[in-house]
Amino acid sequence: MTTQAIARAGRRGGPLGRGRSRRGAVLLGVLAVALAGAVVSLLVGARLLDPVTALHALLDPGSGSPESVIMANRLRRTVVGVVVGAALAAAGGAMQGVTRNPLGDPGILGLNAGATLAVVAGITFAGAAGALQYAGWALAGTAVAAVVVYSIAGVGRGGPTPIKLALVGAAFSAGALSVTSALRLQEQETLDALRRWQIGALTRASYGDVLTVLPLVGLGLCLTVGFAASINNFALGDDMARSLGEKVALKRSVVFLGVTALCAGAVALAGPIAFLGLMAPHAMRSLLGPDYRWILPSCLLAGPALLLWADALGRVILPPTEVEVGVAMAVLGVPVFIALIRSRKAVNL
Repeated sequence: MTTQAIARAGRRGGPLGRGRSRRGAVLLGVLAVALAGAVVSLLVGARLLDPVTALHALLDPGSGSPESVIMANRLRRTVVGVVVGAALAAAGGAMQGVTRNPLGDPGILGLNAGATLAVVAGITFAGAAGALQYAGWALAGTAVAAVVVYSIAGVGRGGPTPIKLALVGAAFSAGALSVTSALRLQEQETLDALRRWQIGALTRASYGDVLTVLPLVGLGLCLTVGFAASINNFALGDDMARSLGEKVALKRSVVFLGVTALCAGAVALAGPIAFLGLMAPHAMRSLLGPDYRWILPSCLLAGPALLLWADALGRVILPPTEVEVGVAMAVLGVPVFIALIRSRKAVNL
């Protein structure tokens, strides 16, 4: 079918046009959920604010009132959640596509653990401080973790299958966590700084940290979302992708570089958060189909939506204390992970 015929079919309301309309409606729905999550993130917490009070505090941040201070903190927390959610969701979607692994997630496959270990090592031995240095150490740790996990999972028959990758990733994460805990005990004065890296949280990053890490996240998005069409071809198998003109090794390396950048940026801002990169792409795939040209951009909405709602849940589930968003995401993500392992979808995408 020619391009003109496709366009005419879309205008006549044919299958292509109806598919685009349905996908557009899905994206609008996900956007609405994300916006609702942002609003709830601003309103709920140890002190519940009504919408009118919250709006006044938001419009008059310099008043010095308790409400304006609360709103300033929650707004910053929401901005961090949007950036981290988009980064992890896009990283997970790209990993699932480029490896044809439905269990692809930066946390499950050990990338977040590698980044966390590297950051803690940087703080302990090199005095790393600030988002820029954290991101540099996290970038190195993510890259090393990816190489180690995929190399070990590739040994034996069948190569790096989804289940083998998940098992090796879990083992690597456990080992990295043990070393991270040991490093935390080496220097008492850095204990408070290291504690944040044990579990993901949105509360500690500043606007300056976000601006520092944003170029790294932007690069990662360009190298993942921008290669969505190639990821579609990878799903057909390497031989078919080559027959379609894809430089498989080169483009796969580029996408992995993008995933590494996204994971490093997210960990530098919030620490390790697992399962978000697993759930968001699967949710979008079930709603939009297998086309990564739709899945990856939609993850930029679904990731923040999931993370902001999980963060809001963590604030109210055990009052007056807060459950960190890393724990809340684990509570939501573990059942999804188990369901995927038990299903036949865990064989391949």
